[in-house]
Amino acid sequence: MTTVTTETALDRFIEKTRELFAGEPDPEKRWVALTPVLQELLADPTVQEASARWPANVFTDRAENLLFYEDPDYGFAINGLKREVRGRPVVNPEHPTWRGIHDHAHIYTLYGVLAGHEMIERYRPVEGAERRADYIPIEEVGNFKVEPGSVDLVRPYEIHAERSLGEQTVAIIVRSERSGGFLQGRYDVETGEYWQGYGPKQREVEMFPDA
Repeated sequence: MTTVTTETALDRFIEKTRELFAGEPDPEKRWVALTPVLQELLADPTVQEASARWPANVFTDRAENLLFYEDPDYGFAINGLKREVRGRPVVNPEHPTWRGIHDHAHIYTLYGVLAGHEMIERYRPVEGAERRADYIPIEEVGNFKVEPGSVDLVRPYEIHAERSLGEQTVAIIVRSERSGGFLQGRYDVETGEYWQGYGPKQREVEMFPDA
């Protein structure tokens, strides 16, 4: 009996990403060029259909991502994020006024929206303000709405947050390195408090689960 292996949209994305990384060593150029490749994955109807069967992520005082793939040679990771509608935001008990503003430390991240709408906020340290190991005052420098098909490039140490607009959202996230094993910055815009915490926990799942 012959076994037939069908190439999936994820297989094609991985192949194109590996080809791009092999031919482009510059990280900035590499991640800018990957944007339309991710947009192609987001537009694939088989991915959109499969996402209805992905489990919702569980949020406590730390985020969670679905892990679809981690590349053995180039290190990039492909994540999923499925947020259900919540009545109130999750609160970090040690930092009760924190509103989820963070950076991704040294890694590049492409955040691609598959379903739903969100607001993305951008921040920067206040120029000339006092800074300490536990204090970095920040200010908002912009915000924009993202919708299905949108891809947001988050460069190393860029300060940002995603805001729910009261609906379920699903995203595919490509990172230059699997998160969760290194510390990332956390910022409180109200108090200027700064601290570090580990990134999202990883839950390994299949992008195309059995129906």
